[in-house]
Amino acid sequence: MKNKLALPIWTIATPLVGILLLLVSGVLMHTIFFTIMLSFVLVMVVMAAVHHAEVVAHKVGEPFGTLLLAVAVTIIEVSLIVSLMIAGGEKATALARDTVFAAIMIILTGIIGICLLTGGVRFKEQAFVRQGTNSALIVLIAIITLTLILPNYTTSIAGPYYNKGQLIFVTIVSLILYGTFVGVQTIRHRDYFLPANCENDKTLHAPPPSNKEALTSLGLLLISLVTVVLLAKKLSPSIEEFVHSIGAPQSLVGVIVALVILLPEGIAAFKAAKKNRLQTSLNLALGSALASIGLTIPAVAIVSLIYGFSITLGLDAKSTLMALLALFTVTLSFGTGRTNILHGIVLLVLFATYLFLTVVP
Repeated sequence: MKNKLALPIWTIATPLVGILLLLVSGVLMHTIFFTIMLSFVLVMVVMAAVHHAEVVAHKVGEPFGTLLLAVAVTIIEVSLIVSLMIAGGEKATALARDTVFAAIMIILTGIIGICLLTGGVRFKEQAFVRQGTNSALIVLIAIITLTLILPNYTTSIAGPYYNKGQLIFVTIVSLILYGTFVGVQTIRHRDYFLPANCENDKTLHAPPPSNKEALTSLGLLLISLVTVVLLAKKLSPSIEEFVHSIGAPQSLVGVIVALVILLPEGIAAFKAAKKNRLQTSLNLALGSALASIGLTIPAVAIVSLIYGFSITLGLDAKSTLMALLALFTVTLSFGTGRTNILHGIVLLVLFATYLFLTVVP
């Protein structure tokens, strides 16, 4: 018998349907029915992206699979931010900061909180490799401090900005930190990031997909991620109208768009936690946070230097406090090498607080 391509039909069809809807959106976008259809297809494309990411991850093994998804989503996110910055010019100087901060808070308190709560409910306690998690947190704390907090306290130029020399320096050190982390994760200390408790996970012991299936899934993953970002961008005006109709601040739009973009990683991390593979969930979440800030800030810094406009980097006092509280809580939660339901609930409370203060600043 010939080896058939085992990918479900819907995972192939939904990205193509999303692209088709984008092509005809100029004519039908103003109808409520079409907006609802776009939203439904967006969710389906996210699910397809998660499926293809799991196929590729099973083929290449951990932690390469989770790293691939995190970097792929971040590169597309960076492309979207850079394109909006170039189009918006000086009016979009705070876009990168707001988007990165939203992504970090969603990941640290929302995605990780849901994973810890899910694992705590199903398994009471879950184990992970502390060395890998601590390595990610050390780099994340350093980059967040250097890029989003320190600009408020430099004296060469009034905050929340860096001058040209400072911006170049921070760009270089951010890339060095992220590049070193990737080297540690994939080569030097790869065992720190391998699942710590996966004996009962039948999916890990299933036969790996064929080369044809893995390559097809890789291509469809990239198509799906691009489609997710474009659909989110297309739905942004509708989201803005909704936000304005409820009297919420403009920053809520960025939070909603960031939530949509992070859905593939969030769902993949949630599914891993349900299978008692917390290490995989943490690889996805912390890897995404690191890729988001470690690649986005240098990219927008380079764009600002080329086009000659300043970028706002420093967070305000409320956001700084929320970021430090999230980092402190996550660090304590991972201090023993085991997590339970309490850690998840605390992080989700912080996530709810962040969302509430975004709507009611």
